[in-house]
Amino acid sequence: MSRYFAKHLTTIALVVAVGASHAADLTVSAAASLTNAFKEIAQSYEARHPDTKVLLNFGASGALLQQMAKGAPVDVFASADEETMDMAEKQNLVAAGTRKSFVSNTLVLIVPTDGKASMKRLEDLGQPGVQRVAIGNPASVPVGRYTKHALEAARLWPAVEAKMVGTQNVRQSLDYVARGEVDAGFVYATDAAVMKDKVKVAFQVPLDIAIRYPVARITSGANGAEAERFIAFLLSPDGQAVMAKYGFQKP
Repeated sequence: MSRYFAKHLTTIALVVAVGASHAADLTVSAAASLTNAFKEIAQSYEARHPDTKVLLNFGASGALLQQMAKGAPVDVFASADEETMDMAEKQNLVAAGTRKSFVSNTLVLIVPTDGKASMKRLEDLGQPGVQRVAIGNPASVPVGRYTKHALEAARLWPAVEAKMVGTQNVRQSLDYVARGEVDAGFVYATDAAVMKDKVKVAFQVPLDIAIRYPVARITSGANGAEAERFIAFLLSPDGQAVMAKYGFQKP
């Protein structure tokens, strides 16, 4: 074998090796409320599988669904509600048999730490001092749908909707309250815990439905086997320990 030929074989091998490393990239689209927990989940997963790079994409579950429906390259989808995952299944975006519920959460009302309004129940949102309430858009944001459901059950939705400041995801609601731009906001308990120095929980919102987070492999994903391995890690004791660290509960 000539030196020229051997040199070029080495070059080809390097190109193939680089290409193979990129083939292991795993794209995970996850609900905004999973941001902090999933960043650590990704680090833990990469430590166990150094040949894989986890690419995270966070947003409102409904917005993420729209992205996938339009062909966005995604391998794993984690939603903040069952309804959005149901829609993903109806659109044949989710691989059959891969859907699993992996954690649950609770809905809370938060106020700025220096807020003056005292609220202990939903009816207190009718106080004259409460003018602006951050609520995720119910059409695309699961926390907004849970909020609307709770307020409708209490027959308070029309009154609170008049004070509603719509947000694109739960973290935007959290930010609005933290900055004092609204008097109160509906978020998950895990989100409230992220900014304990700027927001405080007024009370847990009563709900007659469970807030469960499902995860599934996307049918069109380029790395099916890697996606299922990631989901398995999420459901494993180690993965569940990370989720619990950020306040998430068993499904």
